[in-house]
Amino acid sequence: MGHVDPTKEVFAQFKANARPGPIHMLNLVRLRAQAAYPDGRKVTGAEAYANYGKDSSAVFSRVGGSVVWSGMMEAMVIGPLAEHWDAMFIAHYPNSGAFMEMVTDPVYRQAVVHRQAAVETSRLIRCARNPSRSETVFG
Repeated sequence: MGHVDPTKEVFAQFKANARPGPIHMLNLVRLRAQAAYPDGRKVTGAEAYANYGKDSSAVFSRVGGSVVWSGMMEAMVIGPLAEHWDAMFIAHYPNSGAFMEMVTDPVYRQAVVHRQAAVETSRLIRCARNPSRSETVFG
């Protein structure tokens, strides 16, 4: 079973953690070979995901979102060797309210249909800076 949308319980936990300050969202995405649109249209998962990005980008920018890092998977060093991710990025939001504003925006809600059709499975991990550590995790 793939992970595409948050459960109601997890979404409620996200909303309850309205701490001040920026949040970062680590996105790991595996795409379907063929998108699975309810209306049966025939495009690849990559094409559907590109449509999601195009249609949601104005809302993402308007709420203050930005991509602070994006890249591609080269090799699994620690973890299941068969696991792969087609898209990997970290999104920055000025606060959790900005993320909530984005995901509840009517334009975004229309765009997310492309994401749902494109994604086989994903991970969306909310992150915060560790105030007790410097930028490096060693030393």
